[in-house]
Amino acid sequence: MTIVDEIEKEQLKPHVTSFEVGDTIKVHTRVIEGDKERIQIFSGIVIARKGTRINASFTVRRVSFGEGVERNFPLHSPRIAKIEVERKGSVRRAKLHYLRKRKGKSATTVKEKLS
Repeated sequence: MTIVDEIEKEQLKPHVTSFEVGDTIKVHTRVIEGDKERIQIFSGIVIARKGTRINASFTVRRVSFGEGVERNFPLHSPRIAKIEVERKGSVRRAKLHYLRKRKGKSATTVKEKLS
């Protein structure tokens, strides 16, 4: 094992919630304002995942007050407190960038996965 691999292994989170593109999730992020720390929740549809190991990241999209908002999160960031999966989505694509062109309910819903 190289030195870089050892350093990366220390940075990886031991327990990461498994989710896929198309899932509706809630990302609990730690926000530090001055000397106070609080948890802020960003919920939406996962439209993309990329990278592996320490470089893994994902993009979450939601519609807020009629505007589409996307946010990228590093998967192993210490700022992410927790990831909750609300709904599993059934999609046929690896990236859901086509949701950017949609308006209304069709922009925020993906067919639910049957278990």
